[in-house]
Amino acid sequence: MRKVRNIIKAFFNLIEIGLIVMFLANAWVFALTNGRTYTKVSQIPARETALVLGTSPKTMSGNANPYFTKRMDAVSALYHYGKIKKIIVSGEKSEHYDEPAAMKNFLIYQEGVPEDVIIEDPKGFNTHKSILRCKNEYHQTSVIIVSQGYHNLRALFFARNQNMNALGFDAQDVYENSSFYRNQSREFLARVQAVVYFILGIAPKG
Repeated sequence: MRKVRNIIKAFFNLIEIGLIVMFLANAWVFALTNGRTYTKVSQIPARETALVLGTSPKTMSGNANPYFTKRMDAVSALYHYGKIKKIIVSGEKSEHYDEPAAMKNFLIYQEGVPEDVIIEDPKGFNTHKSILRCKNEYHQTSVIIVSQGYHNLRALFFARNQNMNALGFDAQDVYENSSFYRNQSREFLARVQAVVYFILGIAPKG
């Protein structure tokens, strides 16, 4: 019986240690990105280029994805207020799916952004890949990253690790959507993974 109690105690100790590590990893990301995210166009310093992180333009039900439209609204505001001159729309492209094209078309026809300032990055398959390609393929290191706030923290963490001078502009979140808490929870774990991969020198996959 005593051996069983010791096993149970060790099990819960491991859970406690795991939780502490996860909260510390998130706290580290928050600390490193503190003061580098903005929610008001008037307050964010100007940059040459904005990097918009991709998401699906449609939900599973076929309706317009509010996360997508809010990101387009955010980068459009940056452009029309003169905070940026170029826009890289980075996302996944496959045979029947094209996030960069959807973003570009929305910005042109719904937001009034000129076509010639928009650059499509069709190989931004994940957050880390979008950051790397922004630096290595498009040679942009001083950028404004546009996504929802919960996502921008990890993106800025990646950018900092690539010695980029990046800022984050937080698109409006979608609190009434049932995916809000799921996204928050998933991003909490994704930040832990990003920290672990950084410490171990592993390139993140997401």
